[in-house]
Amino acid sequence: MSREFPIGLTPPDWLVRNLRPQPAPPVNRPAVARAAIAMSLPLAVGLATGHATYGALASMGALSGVIGDTADAYRMRILNIAIPQFFGALGVTLGALVYGHGWTAVATVTCVALVSGMISTIGAVASVSGLLLLLNSVIGAGLPLPGPWWLAPALMSGGGLLVLALALLAWPLRSGVPERAAVAQTYRTVAELLAAGATDGYEDARQAVTQSLNQSYDLVLARRARHHGRSPELVRLLAQLNAITPVVEAAPAAHQTGRPLPPEVPEAVRHLADAVETGYSGPIGLNIPAPADHTSRAVEQALRHTAEVVGSRSPDLRTTGLATSDDRLGRPAALRVRAAGAARDVVMSGDSWRYGLRLALCVGLAQVLVSTVPVPRSYWVALTITFVLKPDFGSVFSRALLRALGTVAGLVVAAAVLVQVPRGWWDVPVILLLATLIPALTPRGYGYQTAAITPVIILLSDLLNHQGTALLLPRLLDSLMGCAIALVAGYLLWPESWHTRVGDRLANAVADTARYVESAFRPDTGGAARARMRRRLYRDLSVVRTEFQRALTEPPPTGRRAAAWWPLVVAVERIVDATTAARVHIKQGAKPPSDAEIDQVVVQLRELSDGLRRVETLYAVRTDLSGPADSVLEPLRQEVAAARAVTSPK
Repeated sequence: MSREFPIGLTPPDWLVRNLRPQPAPPVNRPAVARAAIAMSLPLAVGLATGHATYGALASMGALSGVIGDTADAYRMRILNIAIPQFFGALGVTLGALVYGHGWTAVATVTCVALVSGMISTIGAVASVSGLLLLLNSVIGAGLPLPGPWWLAPALMSGGGLLVLALALLAWPLRSGVPERAAVAQTYRTVAELLAAGATDGYEDARQAVTQSLNQSYDLVLARRARHHGRSPELVRLLAQLNAITPVVEAAPAAHQTGRPLPPEVPEAVRHLADAVETGYSGPIGLNIPAPADHTSRAVEQALRHTAEVVGSRSPDLRTTGLATSDDRLGRPAALRVRAAGAARDVVMSGDSWRYGLRLALCVGLAQVLVSTVPVPRSYWVALTITFVLKPDFGSVFSRALLRALGTVAGLVVAAAVLVQVPRGWWDVPVILLLATLIPALTPRGYGYQTAAITPVIILLSDLLNHQGTALLLPRLLDSLMGCAIALVAGYLLWPESWHTRVGDRLANAVADTARYVESAFRPDTGGAARARMRRRLYRDLSVVRTEFQRALTEPPPTGRRAAAWWPLVVAVERIVDATTAARVHIKQGAKPPSDAEIDQVVVQLRELSDGLRRVETLYAVRTDLSGPADSVLEPLRQEVAAARAVTSPK
């Protein structure tokens, strides 16, 4: 007999979304091994030499390196780990210089918070650098560090660089392997897309392809930007990435038919993926059946073109359209020019100032609070705020909630270790074991990462102050105070956080979709230009989807408003798919649409875009999108009409 729970006991949707673990790839075993060695080895050396506190500081530095050890390509690992270590050393030096200086320390840490917040808006590496700058300055200002002023920065940086050294050990033997693996994985996601063409899993498979393409292009182009001259290996990888584009474009057309493709088709793409990953060059035979209609013929032609590029030892970029498929393929500007441009953008950007002021306000309030009220280990309040208010880490409300829950879970583990495990050499295997959980649980979500990091921080802190279980309750109270300050001063006091017009980004995407539709069927638009526009549009829609998914984790009214707009996000993605499918049909001989048909769709999309900028509540719009039933644009007209008919719930 089934049991139904009262409606009042049903958890709200935003809470369920926050607590649900994120889908994660298989555990990165090399990263797990690096974390275990890098965090336990310095501690073991410190205990062996009679300087356990020095070892604990180096292990803390290794922790920051483990958190930043997320890149696949070896050159990117240098940036992701080494550059943040420099800012971390600067932060702990500034903090140590003002330790015990009262209001001077408060003013210094607040100014560091402003700078940290502003530079965090530049990009991923700058974000981690700003994070370590502030975190270490807070630690230096709140914790008496052993030895002369230079020792703590050297030890903490050394721990982080140990992670980098371990990550680069295999570089001479595996140079280029991560890039090839990423491109091969993109091919495999395309195979899954073709296999899911006539199933309900098509939408999810298409999202996976978009994310994989974005990741592969970012990875390969980042290495290309740091390569002097033209590397044949990178040219080949870029050509292979671009060669899969016609297959991706043919997938929506196959999906429209409602008939599954022969299983030999996705299997052929998997075969090509294996060739990419192994670096094979030579003739590649494709065992696929003869096409039965123009849609399957488009897929077959795209696959044979892809096989030709994959098997070529030195593909011509011009024949693949790659030379103009991405604006970042040109020679990158000098590092000093890019740094000067980034600094100028930060100083002139209103967004960077707003975020910097939010972070400085919260950290300043925390420092004033702990300076006027006796709070043991008060630096944890500001540390919590720093993690919760990261601009690129998702919703502030969600992170505050998950931070509190993750801290409680981590403290339970730390309490068990402190009570059951004697201090000394037993700390080394305990840290080795707990360190493996950080890279293993981090992909599951911020709450899981917090639960993994908390016991490690507690044990390392105990080596510095020897407070044992007396450290646990202050740690919990400090974290809760930091979450409360972040929620009030960093969230509720800023209407842009909880009263965001979630349609603004979507309106921009709809306007870009109108331009794509307009250019997709014009004879004067080159194929490379269409491919570039389509790639940008799919990337932008992926960002929009991510932003909306984050908004769904917010409590009402933001979460409820985002849920009402979500069907329109999906509808716009389907419009882009329908446009791409129509292009494939025309390429296979279908009659091109008239200018009047194109203009009719474009006008409707532009009206929709303008309307989204003026309203916060969706409303249905009656549309008149009539035209020949046998027109190649008929599926596109249906998708546009469906998008304009989306209505928010009452």
